[in-house]
Amino acid sequence: MSDHPTDFVGSVEDAIKTAIVAKAPDAQVTVSGGGGHYTIGVVSTVFAGKSLLESQRLVLGAIKHLLAGERAPVHAVDSLTTRTP
Repeated sequence: MSDHPTDFVGSVEDAIKTAIVAKAPDAQVTVSGGGGHYTIGVVSTVFAGKSLLESQRLVLGAIKHLLAGERAPVHAVDSLTTRTP
């Protein structure tokens, strides 16, 4: 992993999970990675009837505040999987 400078304090993984669950309360979220690069998996009923693009936009929209700015804690989402239970 690369060293990605950030001013974020706390667990980035927990912040990602919390933000996603706020948009999809029943979500089961897995997050791995570091250095600004993360892999995210989300299983939720909220994706039912949505296209892959709509599902991914929902997740990325939930964490957009963690992606914003020059020293954002999340530099890239290297892999994002969304599915229904």
